[in-house]
Amino acid sequence: MISVQGLGLHHSGNYLFQNVNFTIKKDDKIGLVGKNGAGKSTLLKMLSGEINFFEGFIVPEGNITIGFLKQDLDFVKGRTVWNETLQAFEQINAMKAELDDVNHQLATRTDYESDAYEKLIHRMTELNDLLMHHDAYNLEGDVEKVLLGLGFKADDFHKITDEFSGGWRMRIELAKLLLQKNDLMLLDEPTNHLDMESIIWLESFLKEYPGSIVLVSHDKQFMTSVCNRTFDINNKKIDDYKANYSKYLELSKERKEKLTQAKKNQDAEIKQMEDNINRFRASATKASFAQSLIKKLEKIERIEIDNDDVSKFNIRFVQSVVPGKVIFEAKNLGKAYGKKQVFDKVDFFVERGSRIALLGQNGQGKTTLAKILAGEIKDYSGEWNLGHNVNIGYFAQNQEEVLSPNKTVLEEAEDAATEETRPRVRDLLGSFLFQGDDVTKKTRVLSGGERNRLALCKLLLRPFNTLIMDEPTNHLDIQSKEIIKLALQKFEGTLIVISHDREFLQGLSDKIFEFRDGRMKEFLGNIDEYLEFRQKESIREISAEKSKLSEMRNEPVVQKEDVPSNDVKPHQSNPVPSNSGSNSFQTKEQKNLQNKIKKVEEKISALELEIENFESSFAKENPSAEILEQYNSKKEELDLALQEWEYLGTQLES
Repeated sequence: MISVQGLGLHHSGNYLFQNVNFTIKKDDKIGLVGKNGAGKSTLLKMLSGEINFFEGFIVPEGNITIGFLKQDLDFVKGRTVWNETLQAFEQINAMKAELDDVNHQLATRTDYESDAYEKLIHRMTELNDLLMHHDAYNLEGDVEKVLLGLGFKADDFHKITDEFSGGWRMRIELAKLLLQKNDLMLLDEPTNHLDMESIIWLESFLKEYPGSIVLVSHDKQFMTSVCNRTFDINNKKIDDYKANYSKYLELSKERKEKLTQAKKNQDAEIKQMEDNINRFRASATKASFAQSLIKKLEKIERIEIDNDDVSKFNIRFVQSVVPGKVIFEAKNLGKAYGKKQVFDKVDFFVERGSRIALLGQNGQGKTTLAKILAGEIKDYSGEWNLGHNVNIGYFAQNQEEVLSPNKTVLEEAEDAATEETRPRVRDLLGSFLFQGDDVTKKTRVLSGGERNRLALCKLLLRPFNTLIMDEPTNHLDIQSKEIIKLALQKFEGTLIVISHDREFLQGLSDKIFEFRDGRMKEFLGNIDEYLEFRQKESIREISAEKSKLSEMRNEPVVQKEDVPSNDVKPHQSNPVPSNSGSNSFQTKEQKNLQNKIKKVEEKISALELEIENFESSFAKENPSAEILEQYNSKKEELDLALQEWEYLGTQLES
């Protein structure tokens, strides 16, 4: 699909890439890895054409389409979520508009025998064939699937995009890109604005994506699941591993072991040459030999090895006094912003040593609760009590509000330190990759990842017995995430953490507080057990939303004054002329639905028979725990199959 030859990019003589060669083939799903600043995002911009001032060639094979998830949004004001998402089909929309115009001309013109009229008929047939090829009359189902998968509700489809936050609008932009089905899709941190459920849905979608993908992500589990190839960007080169992220780690470790041995041999060779140069340089008879050794030494390409082993960082949070048994206790806790009730009637009890993850969709109140417990928000309903001797360390999601813009990195860290930890400040900053002149930077010029690293470093300089961490891994590279996870695993106090990173949460929490629909539920179990439960619930919820959409199809949509009157509403496509072949599309869709219903009915019959066999055996002898688990699993499968059958039946009727 794309061939990259001799790629190079430099600023002021310093190369970011130099003589890089690789090929992207059809169905490749490539993960880009490397330290912050290695050039991952830059490479995506070069492949997309946004950066064109480079050495070498990027040669696409044929007329391929490339889609790039951009961070800058350019939405038309007053457009609904549904109609903004439909902008993904620019080519199809243009063909539909042309078909409408052709049909209008055919209906109004009377020169039936003319060449011009015959050309119109041919063009109508051509457009219908093209629209049929692109499945243009069944796009609404794809739009529904993607929007629901990314966390939108059926009621959101008719809301104006202006009503949504930047994070939710980025989801619309991502939905548009996914629906375009480009030959090559370039994704730079696509999970940044997604909650855990949407990340899991996107992961599944990308695994089945028919085109090629080049992906930058700091979510290791996401990368492992989606990618079948890994590019490691280091030392101005790209090492190509034909493996997913987990396998890449194994292969990379083996490669570094070999490189380490090669570097030892090279260092020994270089030292020997330097000794000979120093010995022979002053000798008149051997000076020319010394000069030849110097030239040879200059030509040696030095082996460099990135050290990403985090186990050597012995970083620990400083433990303060032992608190009482109760850390937090809340009764009927609630918070509203104006007329919007974020959550209400929340009760919970946090004991000393608890390790709790706050999970749920964005906007459900996780950060709000964290701020209440940290003392950042004073205005709320209900009550909550702080336990005896509780010292809270709080990591805020938005570090711009916490760091002093005119202080240097070193000054911020020193201000946070105690007398005991002050001698460790520079060492700790070095562990978080602030080395040399980096410590003299003003905090206002730091990147998002640098601000987060500094804030985490400050937490390690003061004694706490309770930590509240709101998205601590945002903007962090994989190495920095592993450093902070190791420190949190060693922390002996109480931990409350908000994160959408499944791999990061593994081993950090044993209880889940789930925020959903203005309420909070407690789930006893680790992140893997919770996700297994949530996956089943999500299938039911999406099925319910689809049923709701089916009911909405026959209801008139109230159009807001600021919505352009020519906007297309969900399930209300522009009417297709009788000679456009729309009946054949309808028959095809009906047949597909009938086939699906038949398969589901066969599955239901088989499950019912299995359940009957289980129940017959129960009458003869008491079942074991394993048999009971199998029985309950079959009943859950039957429930889901019945819901699917009901949904498909509704689709067919409509």
